[in-house]
Amino acid sequence: MRIASNVARYILGILFTVFGLNGFLQFIPAVPMPGLAGQFVTVLIASHYMIFVFVVQLICGLLFLADQYVPLALALIGPVIVNILLFHVSMNLSGIVPGALATVCWIVMFYRFRANFAGIFERR
Repeated sequence: MRIASNVARYILGILFTVFGLNGFLQFIPAVPMPGLAGQFVTVLIASHYMIFVFVVQLICGLLFLADQYVPLALALIGPVIVNILLFHVSMNLSGIVPGALATVCWIVMFYRFRANFAGIFERR
């Protein structure tokens, strides 16, 4: 399990570091999205909301690669992954592969660090 979690950590680190940096440097060309997906992305970019998302992706990606504060990075990147999945499921199913890969890697990492999250699952 340790090898699988290390592979998952490196995949998450590379994935979110690359996409976080791409948000600022734009070295991966953006493909225009048709319909509602394109409108949604246009609004997110115009409102500067995506700057926050790119910063979170970059910080979490670097934390995964450095193997530091991994439970914090898991907690921060979880909502980003949920939003990526919801966007692709509801508006642009064709681009879901990176989000699905990130989800599987996140689940593997969460399982390894589940003891760090035990308190949030306790009923009080």
